[in-house]
Amino acid sequence: MAFTEQQYTEMSKKLQQVKEEIHRFIVGQEEAIDYTLYAVLADGHALLEGLPGLGKTMLIRTISEVLDLSFSRIQFTPDLMPADITGTSMIERTADGKQQFTFQPGPIFSQMVLADEINRATPKTQSALLEAMGEKTVTILGDTKKMAKPFFVLATQNPIEMEGTYPLPEAQMDRFLCKILVPYPTKQELMEIMKRTTGAIEIDLQKIMNAGELIEAQQMVKEVLVADEMLEYATELIVATHPEGDYAIDEVKQYALYGSGPRGLQSLIKLAKARALINGRFHVSVADIKTVAKPVLRHRMLLNYEGEASGKTADDIIDIILEKVQQGASK
Repeated sequence: MAFTEQQYTEMSKKLQQVKEEIHRFIVGQEEAIDYTLYAVLADGHALLEGLPGLGKTMLIRTISEVLDLSFSRIQFTPDLMPADITGTSMIERTADGKQQFTFQPGPIFSQMVLADEINRATPKTQSALLEAMGEKTVTILGDTKKMAKPFFVLATQNPIEMEGTYPLPEAQMDRFLCKILVPYPTKQELMEIMKRTTGAIEIDLQKIMNAGELIEAQQMVKEVLVADEMLEYATELIVATHPEGDYAIDEVKQYALYGSGPRGLQSLIKLAKARALINGRFHVSVADIKTVAKPVLRHRMLLNYEGEASGKTADDIIDIILEKVQQGASK
């Protein structure tokens, strides 16, 4: 490994400090915070789904402050256009009276971009993020521009059943490393939220890391070891989601229309590595893979009519897969 054991230990401690600082402001939402940080460390993008008012936007803004990243927020609406996201070239008059094109960058050119209520915009506008998320470049009038480093899209969306929402295209859903469900807060958490948000005391967040340290942490994540047994186990989980495959379990054949592709396996390993680093380990464990399986796979599995009619969810099927696919027990 290019990094020493001491460097890994120090980085793990710093990442724990990041979590503690976030919790000074955000009440509860343990899983949402953990999985969002895993995605950031894995140099990927995350999709947070939950009803309005549950703190998704505030969570992302808080993370950007603690990590000291440039931040921009895009409020997606039905009339939002792609150029409103990427920017556009405008004709301006120079001092000598000539005219020239000048590029006015859009909000996508930040290190952390909050795509708020992404499924309230039309598919054409949603797809404006595809190139930036996949290639980390934006092409405008034939001119390709690189994104900032590091670069993340953290998107929020309302449940698809709500009026005025447009389901994200499958190709764009697959660009997100993970889909994180944001639940209602508990009674105790609600009371604590009121104390922190309706009182006179203001919480000043400390900047625990900067962009350079975050890029270093991302490199550390890449160098976390994955044993062949762990890679085989992760692969078996992925092939178990294919209803037409030889390794599909009965429930997948019955209820699933399609499963995860190669990008799902990549995301599974990346997030498992990030979890290992935060927990102070240099290698991926079975627990790492199992823990990140649901957020990685839930948006990469589509249920068929029978699955929808029977009230099943992707999480239900993933639970069965995790139960039936055992490490080292190939079917």
